[in-house]
Order: sequence, then structure tokens, then C-alpha cells
Amino acid sequence: MTVIYEINTLVWLGELSGRYGRPVTLGDVPGEVWDEVARPGLDTVWLMGVWERSPAGLRIALRDESLLASFRAALPDLTEADITGSAYCVRDYTVAKNLGGPAGLAEARAQLAARGMKLILDYVPNHIAPDHPWLTDRPDCLIRGTAENLARTPGAFVETGGRIYANGRDPYFAPWQDVVQLNAFSEELRTATVDTLVSIGDQADGVRCDMAMLLMNDVFAKTWGDRAGSPPAEDFWPYVIPRVRERHPDLLFVAEAYWDLEWALQHQGFDHCYDKRLYDRLLHEGAEPVRAHLQADLAYQRGLVRFLENHDEPRAAATLPGERQYAAAVAVATLPGATLWHEGQFEGRKVRPPVFLARRPQEPVDEQLREFYSRLLPAAARVRDGDWQLLATTGWPDNDTHRNLLAWTWTGTRHLVIVNDSDAPAQGQLPLPWPDLAGRPCRLTDLLTDRTYDRDGDTLLTPGLFVDLPARHSHVLALT
Repeated sequence: MTVIYEINTLVWLGELSGRYGRPVTLGDVPGEVWDEVARPGLDTVWLMGVWERSPAGLRIALRDESLLASFRAALPDLTEADITGSAYCVRDYTVAKNLGGPAGLAEARAQLAARGMKLILDYVPNHIAPDHPWLTDRPDCLIRGTAENLARTPGAFVETGGRIYANGRDPYFAPWQDVVQLNAFSEELRTATVDTLVSIGDQADGVRCDMAMLLMNDVFAKTWGDRAGSPPAEDFWPYVIPRVRERHPDLLFVAEAYWDLEWALQHQGFDHCYDKRLYDRLLHEGAEPVRAHLQADLAYQRGLVRFLENHDEPRAAATLPGERQYAAAVAVATLPGATLWHEGQFEGRKVRPPVFLARRPQEPVDEQLREFYSRLLPAAARVRDGDWQLLATTGWPDNDTHRNLLAWTWTGTRHLVIVNDSDAPAQGQLPLPWPDLAGRPCRLTDLLTDRTYDRDGDTLLTPGLFVDLPARHSHVLALT
């Protein structure tokens, strides 16, 4: 199962340059650093933000006081040199020279492959930079505007090269003034998208598609109406993905997806889609809503990406302090589907740097948290084998705290995961689904603590394993 480690490439290389006292690019990252990245339990690296950023987009960002305020909040000693423009305001899908260029990326991919790791890169299908070559070479790929549009809503349109284009947006927020909107209904754009993704597939093993649901026919029609023209008979991704896979049949497609459109995007060709619903429930709701979410079809769950943070979400150490992060991390690490971890998460970083910045503040390492993740990741890799099953919990008339317990099994090598998703102790019984335990002694070993528990197999079947967990504590148990 795919386990992704996201790295903010520009910030990471800058810190490596400071660590080694010389400029470090993707082509000359020391081998010991790649060894650190390729830690046990990970199999894929997402190098976020490798493409050429837009000077025009940077100029726009430097005039945006709200953006500048967010930069200062993340980096109090901010200087103009720290602001590089957005990683998602792409001028060209060529690796930036200051990061090592295409040759540097090829070397990084080779170093990862030598360690059994795959590489994922970004694609932004909804918009491009205002100085992207397509504005002059392929204007029919974009949503056009008029002088009247520009005069009436100057924050939603931009004039460049004698033409007026719509700024990029999604339907629920104000337009992003540093990018220009692509037209998902344009046949020329669809062809160009295939070409671009084939090129990315020449350089990587997978692609993470930013805000993928914005290109779906029904979403795009509601956002842009008549300005986009008539919706094609075929949806955007079912057109694009099969044509890319003709050249790269094994290319992994990951969708950033919201609005409960994950199932639809899976059916349109994506291998995995963000599981934002689980993220929200782990942060803001209790065990019952999480359990309800985990009762979904297993094929759907295998196509989800479980996470506690990424470059768009606040740091887990800030939103899930203390034991809350431990419990939530055990859950996302041991569920079916892909898992996404974010560089800095294991060390307990609390500041999420905006994707416009080349630097982040120094923060102390949470050694206890780092040790926890060093045990969790390889344990999760060992656990997730065979068939997965959500378990029912039972309790007693005078004690219903079992409702706060989340539990599931993996049958490949017989593992049991139990999480107390509450701020109070919880007790319950878990009947295990393995009839052949009858009549024999069993040993349960917690892979996170190495503690062992000897139990009678008949009892594990009926009434079940007795569990008494403190608030936000977990077991990851191997049964022998």
C-alpha cells in the first residue's frame, strides 16, 4: 500500500544548504540524506514545488497585503528574498534551475529508486501563471474575458498580451489573482494536458493533481457557465487519464479532492483521492462518526489517502496536541488505502509555511514524537497485510465507553488495532474474527511498546478481548 512522504522541496534544499555549508540541489543531495528520507515504512516521496515558478505571479503576490500578512505570521523575520512566488503558480513544467533542473530531478529519482522509493510530482490542471507560454501560444486553452468584465470586476480578470483572461478560482472563494483559468471544456486544453502529464510521467512514478474535482464537467459548468462553452460528452479525467496511461501504464494518479467527490473521481480514473472527510472527523468529531465513515465500501477505502496534515492543512502538532496526535496517527497509519505524511510532522513542527516561501522558522524537535513515529511507520507496514475488517465493540449496561473505541483487524499476519478516540478512559470487549483460536493459548504483542499479553483463545472469541485504554491511547497488536 502506498505510503507517501511530502517534502517542500525549496525549503528542504535551503535547509540542507545551511546544514552542509554549500548550495545543495536535487542533483547533489548527500546519500546520507536520501537514507534519512527513505525511512522504514515509507515507499513514495512527493517532491512538492519543483516546477518553474512565475516572476509575474511573484510580483502580484508582493502587492497582496493579506498574503504578506500570512507570510509574516509564519515567518516573523521575513525578508523579500524569502518570497519566491507560489509553487502552484507554474510558469512552465520544467524543474526550476535553482533546484537542479531536469538533470537534478533525474538524479534524485535515481537515488530514491536505489532505495526502493517511488517519486510523485505535482500537476495543476485548473490554472497556470499569467506568464505561462500558453497565454500566447494556446489562448484557446483558457477562459477568456472582455474589457467590460475587466472594468466591472478587476479582481477576477487580467489583461496580458493584449488579451483578457479570467483569473483562476474555485466556486466557493474569491479568484486567485496570480493565476489564469484554464478551460476544462477546451479540446485543445485536454490534448495539452495529456502531453504535459506524459512529460511528467517521463520524470516520475506518479502525479498529484491539484484540486482535481474543479475540472469535472458538472463542477466546471456550475463555476463558469456559458463562458466555458458547452460541456463535452466525455468528462475531463476519463478523457485525459487513459491517454496518459497509453504511454505510462503504471503512473500513479493521486487527486486532491473535496466536496465528497472522491468516489466519482476514483471512477474517473484516479488511484487515490484525499480523504478529507476522515481528516475532519478525527480533528473535530468523535469515534462514532469516524466508525460510520469506515463502514464504507472497502474498494472505495482502498482508493483514499489518509492524512493528518499536508502543505494546505495546519500542522498536526498544532491541531492535535499531545496524545491526540498519537491516537489519530495510529488510525491513519493502519487503515486501508494510501497514507500521506508531511516532512516536519514526525519532528513536531507547528508552523506551516505558505507555499510562497523559501524559508521557515527554526523549531525544536519533539524527540518523544519522533521516537513514536519511528516505531509506528514500520509497524504499520507490517500490519497492513491481507484483508481488513472493522470490528464491533461491546460493553456493559452501566458502561458504554466502548463506543469510543475504534478497532479493526488485518488477517494476513493477524494484527489488531485499537484506538481510544476520546478524552476519557474507555473499556470494552472485542470479539475477534478468527474461529481457529478456539482451544489454544494466544499471545498479543504490542508493536509500539513491545508489551505482551497472554490470553485464552476461547475468551478472545467470546465474549472477546477485554480492553481498558486511557484517553487517546492505542494498541497495535500482533497475535501469535
